[in-house]
Amino acid sequence: MLEPTKKPLTEIELRFKGPENRRNDAIAALQQLGFVTVEAETDAPWKSSFPGLLENEPGTYLAGARHREGLTQRQLADKSGIPQRHISEMENGKRTIGKENARRLAAALNADYRVFL
Repeated sequence: MLEPTKKPLTEIELRFKGPENRRNDAIAALQQLGFVTVEAETDAPWKSSFPGLLENEPGTYLAGARHREGLTQRQLADKSGIPQRHISEMENGKRTIGKENARRLAAALNADYRVFL
């Protein structure tokens, strides 16, 4: 007869709000149910959680600002006077933005030009 296999543990995260003086009671109750506590990793800088941001920070900010304003690349090109092809290349990190283009994009996107540099 085949022996039943154990299912691997599924990782879930629980968060609770409540009185601080009952925290240990809640942890003990969950441990009786088979849960284990894992300390949250707070030492990692926030940028390391976004690898795309590390590779192309200005382009990521450009795409985010464009989405925030609800514009397509074509619409941004019309507003800024920068060809749509160049905007695509900037967002994908294939073209640097440069100071003059950063100023034009910032004016069209209601943003500070320095985030695109």
